Amino acid sequence: MAELATLARPYAEALFDVAGQGDLTSVSQQMDALAAVADNEQLRQFAASPKVSAEQVFELIASVVSTPLSAPMKNFLSAVIDNGRLSVLPEIAAQFHALANAGAGVSDATVFSAFPIEAAQLPDVIATLEKHFARKLNVTVQLEPELIGGIRVVVGDEVMDTSVKARLEQMRVALTA
Repeated sequence: MAELATLARPYAEALFDVAGQGDLTSVSQQMDALAAVADNEQLRQFAASPKVSAEQVFELIASVVSTPLSAPMKNFLSAVIDNGRLSVLPEIAAQFHALANAGAGVSDATVFSAFPIEAAQLPDVIATLEKHFARKLNVTVQLEPELIGGIRVVVGDEVMDTSVKARLEQMRVALTA
């Protein structure tokens, strides 16, 4: 079977082309809601049943999704269901976000911190990271006490690790070499 990314790419690109003429934020929110619903194992089992029609699956998802769907999103969802790609929706959402971010010159960044970052400090941290990575960042912060201290930042495939754990690992490698 083909990779999820390969299956999702044409859908994400088509949705981005259609959404490029409108509000990307709204489409992004609707995609997040659809991806969250499609990630449910019971829903996927229901949709895979041969006794269930595509219309029944569509109606169920439309009634459960937390965000009201626009007409283009309803058409998109219908096409995804008709083609048997419901399980690919989370990957389609991820690729759509990547396309939208690239179009806006923005990247998603995850900051792993050993301790909570104060709300007053966060703008300074973001500004420093944007300068380091040379682009605008959408930052999410996650606590990771195993770091002992410092932060580890992941932006796409780039990683900046200034944690105490990483420094200790570097010293261990240097001492055992």
